[in-house]
Amino acid sequence: MNKKYDKCHIKDIKVFLFLTNDNVEYMLSKSSKYALKAVLYLAVNSNENFKIMAKDISKPINVPKAYIAKILQELAKNQLVSSSRGPQGGFYLTKENKERPLIDIVHLIDGKDRINSCMLSINECDEENPCPLHRLIGSAKMDFRKNLEKTTINDLVRDIRENKSFLPL
Repeated sequence: MNKKYDKCHIKDIKVFLFLTNDNVEYMLSKSSKYALKAVLYLAVNSNENFKIMAKDISKPINVPKAYIAKILQELAKNQLVSSSRGPQGGFYLTKENKERPLIDIVHLIDGKDRINSCMLSINECDEENPCPLHRLIGSAKMDFRKNLEKTTINDLVRDIRENKSFLPL
């Protein structure tokens, strides 16, 4: 065993596993993260009178143009963002869009199963048949899902405007 980890306790390893970025990556796909960034960018910077083209969102949120355009089209098709065509067209958020919970975006992009799935990708993992990480991460995943269900886009925008969080875009 590596001397650096000789004195590690199982608890320390569990905490490390939980805190690694890989677990967060597993709960939300890159596409969901991009969708959330794009929606927040629109929520802060657009309105019905000032629409933003997908190509103009790409650079500030650091997502390839074609990728974010596809995500935004899917969000618009499902009324999570609004859009209009033409010379003054683009994407924007209405008051109704901003009242949608974040879980709607995640479910649209990742599907409903991803956020509930096993961290080790074991199909049979559940409360009665838990994987080794289930008890460690299960309650955190449930809390995360509940927070996504009750938090709206507007809640996050309010936090940004009140300097409770920041969006470096």
